Amino acid sequence: MEIKKYPDATLENYSKILIQLGLVLSLFLVYEFMTYKSYQKPVKELTGTFVTLEEDEQIVDIKPVEVEVNKQSKVVIPDKIVKVDDEVDVVETIIESTETDESDAIIVKETTNNIVEVEEEEVIVEDVPFVIIENVPVFPGCTGNNKQLRACFSDRISKFVSKRFNVNMATELGLQSGSIQRIYVMFKIDHNGNITNIMARAPHKKLKEEAVRVIKLLPTMAPGRQRGKAVGVKYGLPIVFKVE
Repeated sequence: MEIKKYPDATLENYSKILIQLGLVLSLFLVYEFMTYKSYQKPVKELTGTFVTLEEDEQIVDIKPVEVEVNKQSKVVIPDKIVKVDDEVDVVETIIESTETDESDAIIVKETTNNIVEVEEEEVIVEDVPFVIIENVPVFPGCTGNNKQLRACFSDRISKFVSKRFNVNMATELGLQSGSIQRIYVMFKIDHNGNITNIMARAPHKKLKEEAVRVIKLLPTMAPGRQRGKAVGVKYGLPIVFKVE
């Protein structure tokens, strides 16, 4: 029997369209599954047995427990009774008292070998500022108590310097007329009363040299004392003058 072929019934001609339709259908089904929503069913009624806790509660009362103690202790009698000999020789130990009586004399043996002479170290007092020195240096001619000697010392120093300082050299140095010149001098009156360690600060070298020269002319004084010992005393002197 001969098989007849119909060109219109060939499915190969529609393969592309069928593939496209299958793909669209698959995508549609996937989309529907993804967008599908499910909802919980509402609870209509609860059934069961309710138990109240109040009925099961029990109150426990705690009372102290009294324990009876038997005052009569039970005596245990050993099976064998051993006789102990009462006559036992005990060696007595005599403990001598170490306390001394008031009437007992204490004898001390003098040994010259154990005596060591200790030399007292000399306390070295450093230089003391003039404002805190106990006993100020005494300028020749000053008398009175420590307060009066302090005031006299400052007054005599000022007069001594102003009388001997050459103020005319300011004009020679060409300093401006009417200007005020300040010189600061620091020196020490040592433990012998001599003037040492002179230092000066001035706006001009010549003024500094003049201040040192005048301080060197100060006389020897009675030294200042700290704790009764002669010490060096530091003194600061400002020199101020106006250029004419």
